[in-house]
Formats: sequence, structure tokens, C-alpha cells
Amino acid sequence: MTNAHRLALYTPSGVVLKAAPLKLAARRLEDLGYAVDVDESALQKQQRFGGSDAVRLAAIHRVAEAAPSIAMATRGGYGLTRLLDQIDWKLIARSVENGTRWVGYSDLTALQMGMLTHAKVPSWCGPMAVDDFGREVLDEITPDCFGEAMSGELEAIGFKTAAGFDGLDVKGVLWGGNLTVLCSLLGTRHWPKVKGGVLFLEDVAEHPYRVERMLHQLNQAGVLAAQKAVVLGAFSDWRKSPLDRGYDLKAAVASLRAVCDVPILTGLPFGHVPTKVTMPFGVKVELVVQRRDVLLGWH
Repeated sequence: MTNAHRLALYTPSGVVLKAAPLKLAARRLEDLGYAVDVDESALQKQQRFGGSDAVRLAAIHRVAEAAPSIAMATRGGYGLTRLLDQIDWKLIARSVENGTRWVGYSDLTALQMGMLTHAKVPSWCGPMAVDDFGREVLDEITPDCFGEAMSGELEAIGFKTAAGFDGLDVKGVLWGGNLTVLCSLLGTRHWPKVKGGVLFLEDVAEHPYRVERMLHQLNQAGVLAAQKAVVLGAFSDWRKSPLDRGYDLKAAVASLRAVCDVPILTGLPFGHVPTKVTMPFGVKVELVVQRRDVLLGWH
């Protein structure tokens, strides 16, 4: 099978605790027509990481050297921030030039931000092996959307947002990802200075007040004002507090809209949820809203 159908699974961040979900993911991906290569260090363990920093860095470089059609992370967690200063960005860029599409979300936001900043190459926000294809029950939309995006058939995604943005039509570079990871890079050399972009954000297990605080940080740093639109995905798995007294994510978003003139849309089907779309990172997109229907397209 040619490289056009090869898919590499590697572990750049958190530890894969059990082999079974990874094996299940590999089988499901093979059923989709990919020749799956599981990296030699994918199941290594060191504390909460998928091997030492050196092991995980070597895995990234090994995958880049092989230049498969798709490089999919086994899972997110935490660990890529440790590696950003050591990644060979020229090697990553060459892999993309040779056809590799790096796919992931969550902690992979750090890698994607670095790719845009240092390598000036695109990547893909989409599913990961263990967290998605290794689930006991696999949502139908997620693999279908992934397959169509990787084959080039998918050129747009649609979703519904809150009322109030009818007629919005903007073009800009799509970028963003996990809000916590994104904010951790603000002020570092790994931060891409995107102006006139479409910024999308998601997070998991973060209470709305923490989400609000990070959003205000981005706003006060001038990041939001430099964008043409902000699109919020899923902010899942947080716990209500007796102190909330009616405060929720909707209230958090309202506080941002009160001080930020840039359109802040909600409803993007992306994040730490079973049903997620696959979309490009670091490429120009067009975002169009008709009534409550949003179309996000690319070429």
C-alpha cells in the first residue's frame, strides 16, 4: 500500500494506560481502508506521560521522517509543551510537504500552534485513536467526517449557533484549539500572530468561571480584537458549584460579548465530545451565517 493510505499512530503526550483501546482503534482505522502503523513507543509509560520527553520527541521525529499520509496521536493529556523547544520544525514542515496530515486536538493544540508559528504549515483538528476510535461505542459522524476530510471530499462543515449573527460573512485563517493549552502559550515564542483570523476554542473539565477568565485574558491581550470571529465548541464535563447561583457558560460568554466587539459564536461540534468534526488548522476559511445556520468552508 502506498504512503497515500498509511496512517501512523504515535504517543506525543499522555500515557496510554491500556493496550486494548489502541488495538481497537487500529482495527477500526484499518476497516476504513488505512494501513495502520503503531509507533514502537506508543505504549511506553513514564509517570503520566507516554514515555520520557526524549522518547516522545523521538516518536514525533520518527513519524515525520516516515511521512505517512496521516499522523494521528493516540491521545492528548499533557506533555507536548515540554517538547516545543526541541521539535525539529523543518522536519515537520518537510513531512507536510510530502503529504502528511497531522491530526489531533486537546494537548495537540501545542503542536498545531508550533507548526503554524515555526513551520508555517497546516494541520488538522480531528479525532484521536484511543479517545475516539478506541471508544466502546464509536459515533458514526466522527469517522465519516474524518474520512471525508482526509480524502479531500469534505470542504465545509455546518452547525447551528445562537440567534443574532444572521448575515455574518468573514474570511480568515482558522486556528485555535484547546483554550487552556492555547492560553499557556500566550507570550511565548510558540504563539502564532494571527490577525484577521477565525479563532475556535474548546475545553474539558473547566468550570465556566475558569473558561471566562481565560477568554478575558485573550481579550485583554488583544487576541480577540485581532480576529474576525470567535467560534466556541464544546466545554464539557464540568461540575456545578453551590456558589454558581445561576451562573453558567452562557453567562460567561455574555460577559465577553459585553466587552468584545468581535462576533462570538457558539455551537461548533468539536471538543472532548463523542461527535466531532474534522477541520483544517492554519488555512483560510470562509464563515457564513444565515439566520442560525453556520457554514464553515475551505478549499
